[in-house]
Amino acid sequence: MAEEQGGGGGQERSEEPTQKRLQDAKDKGQVARSRELNTTVILMVGASILLFMGKGLGTGLNALMIKGLSIERSWAFDTALIPGLLGNLMLDALMLFLPFMLTLVVAALLTPVLMGGWSFSAKALAPKFDKINPIKGLKRLFSLKGLMELLKAMAKVLLVASGATLLIMNFFGDLTALGSLGVERAMAHAFNMLGWSLLVLSSIMILISAVDVPFQLWQHRKQLKMTKQEVKDEHKNSEGDPEVKGHIRRMQQEMAMRRMMDEVPSADVVITNPTHFAVALRYKEPDMRAPIVVAKGTDLIAARIREIAQEHNVALFEAPPLARALYASTDLNDEIPGALYLAVAQVLAYVFQLKTASRKKGGKNPSPPGDLSVPDEYLH
Repeated sequence: MAEEQGGGGGQERSEEPTQKRLQDAKDKGQVARSRELNTTVILMVGASILLFMGKGLGTGLNALMIKGLSIERSWAFDTALIPGLLGNLMLDALMLFLPFMLTLVVAALLTPVLMGGWSFSAKALAPKFDKINPIKGLKRLFSLKGLMELLKAMAKVLLVASGATLLIMNFFGDLTALGSLGVERAMAHAFNMLGWSLLVLSSIMILISAVDVPFQLWQHRKQLKMTKQEVKDEHKNSEGDPEVKGHIRRMQQEMAMRRMMDEVPSADVVITNPTHFAVALRYKEPDMRAPIVVAKGTDLIAARIREIAQEHNVALFEAPPLARALYASTDLNDEIPGALYLAVAQVLAYVFQLKTASRKKGGKNPSPPGDLSVPDEYLH
């Protein structure tokens, strides 16, 4: 069907709406709604109030009628009193029915929470000229939704008429007996019958709502379904083009690599594997509590670190277990683990002694540390 085709090259709307699609629809005021559910809840609340407050409403209304129909002789000669008296009567009537009306208003406002939640959108108030398009109007009339509305209307007429007929038959004797009762009792009894009648009618409406609510949810979901191309486009717009993201990621990695390589000349020593791993360490007393890792890498990156270190006369020290342990247990600019303090201290002491000896003519080079202590947990 045409209404099930998307704009993506006539693709079928076969994909469930994404969370963004649902949120965008809600922002535009497009949420699932069931008028039958709203009507049912309001009728049930109204019926409950009448059953609970019917006697009080009857008594209050009787008092208002007595007050309004009791006219003193002096009022007939002073017409200026009549508007004020009429205003007082209207105010009393308003205060009498105010709890009833406020409860119905609250029920009308809270009912949308049961289905779709509240939705306040200025976009929904904007005029839509396609609503008055006769061709689109005919399409809506002969659509599945139009058929459902027709069936609901027929079901409501049939069920409500049947229920009303049974109620009239049931309350016929009570209705005819109202004339024989006092005004106050008759009003209280009338409100009670009205409450029960509304309760029965709202119970009938529950049957219609039980069919309408799932249909409205399904119809709303169906209208928001997306084509595969729309899902891809939305993902691309929200997450970014994969190619662009990949290019940005590569640029970030290259910048990070350049920054790391720029730190190698400031290192005191580069501990190697000798070829697969390289970790450059820097330690400046008393500013640093422990040596930090300024560069590290494997294979080609390790080769480049060694090359830069040689260009800037940074000492290279071959210690395969220590190099692997440092590489696996640290990140850039991290202090070395406490368990490796002793091994690294031996290496740095050797490097510093080597630098001191090289500055002294005829100085004897120190012997490199032989057995570096690396805990077993760092050797795996």
